[in-house]
Amino acid sequence: MRTDILFHQLFEAESCTYTYIIADKKTKEAAIIDPVLETVDRDLKLIEELDLKLLYVLDTHIHADHITGAGEIRKRTHAQTCVSQKAHIDCVDIPLEEGQELKLGEKVIKVLSTPGHTNTCLTYYFEGLLFTGDALLIRGCGRTDFQQGSSDKLFESVHGKLFKLPDETIVYPAHDYRGMTSSTILLEKKFNPRLRETNSQDDFKKMMSELKLAHPKKIHEAVPANLACGRTKENEN
Repeated sequence: MRTDILFHQLFEAESCTYTYIIADKKTKEAAIIDPVLETVDRDLKLIEELDLKLLYVLDTHIHADHITGAGEIRKRTHAQTCVSQKAHIDCVDIPLEEGQELKLGEKVIKVLSTPGHTNTCLTYYFEGLLFTGDALLIRGCGRTDFQQGSSDKLFESVHGKLFKLPDETIVYPAHDYRGMTSSTILLEKKFNPRLRETNSQDDFKKMMSELKLAHPKKIHEAVPANLACGRTKENEN
């Protein structure tokens, strides 16, 4: 890992969600990616211990399996919340789109639009690290059968954009269910059973159409709350 940046990967067990804290080591300006409401106290304690100045709270998409901690973190730190402009959320401070850049001191977070799992999916590229949300998981990918998902769009997002990045780019997904913590673009091109380079778009569409997955347990609670920056009846005050 490079010595001029700070990086921490945190885990929420119920939804198997990874939360990431990244920062410019020199200025200590920081961002948090995909925070979960239930672990906000843990995350803010670490940010305080590291003496970081939190500027941004980034969600990779409108999650269906957990409630974002974005609104609660903004309330406590005054950091700006950020999510895809395609979500059309009034409470978001910075609606993001393809090619946008967010500065952390002397470093830059680059925004890539990677729809397919949902229509709001973004990937964040920071100094050789790639935070892919559910668009590209370790040896997998997010489902495409709800929230305006599209197998065609997801295949194009991964093959046409993410797989064009340098092979050594480190992949950090929003979830993992098998105990893996990271991958690389090269490894996913070679070994991802759904999206590897040798699979055609038709192959991928067939695989995704045959998944027949149950909806996430929290979808009816999580999606409305996340469209309100993580606000629920219990935490709206």
